[in-house]
Amino acid sequence: MFSKSKINEPAATPADTAKPVLPEAAKKAAPAAAAAPAAAPRPKVGASVLSSDLHVKGNLKTTGDVQIEGTIEGDIRAHLLTVGETATVKGEVVADDVVVNGRIVGRVRGLKVRLTSTARVEGDIIHKTIAIESGAHFEGSVQRQDDPLGGAGKRPAPAKAAPAPAGK
Repeated sequence: MFSKSKINEPAATPADTAKPVLPEAAKKAAPAAAAAPAAAPRPKVGASVLSSDLHVKGNLKTTGDVQIEGTIEGDIRAHLLTVGETATVKGEVVADDVVVNGRIVGRVRGLKVRLTSTARVEGDIIHKTIAIESGAHFEGSVQRQDDPLGGAGKRPAPAKAAPAPAGK
């Protein structure tokens, strides 16, 4: 009903003009904006590289990217896995993206699997999309699934023993 007119307000002094004037909505949003950097996603980190002189016996699991140039005897789980030309992996490989330039002996599961011309794979490949370049060596079966990562690492649960009947 009533509104304040700017005609009756005093003129701005030089000290007042130095301070930025924020509207009420901006003042309320400012604390939330200050807290946002803490919740922001981490910056993209480079791939972890396992050099050609490295020999690992055991499983590797990461949510990041891995580039292998050495020898791994064990299972690998990663977001992006690159197997270098000098690399050998003996075990199951599970990743969103798999690029094979070297040798894998074992099952490969990935949303996107790519075998380059220098790839050597002995084992089954379960994928959503696959690319095999001319010159790649592959021995095994190929199976397309909409969710190739869904069954990874899951084994049937052991059967539970039936409860003993109540005695008298």
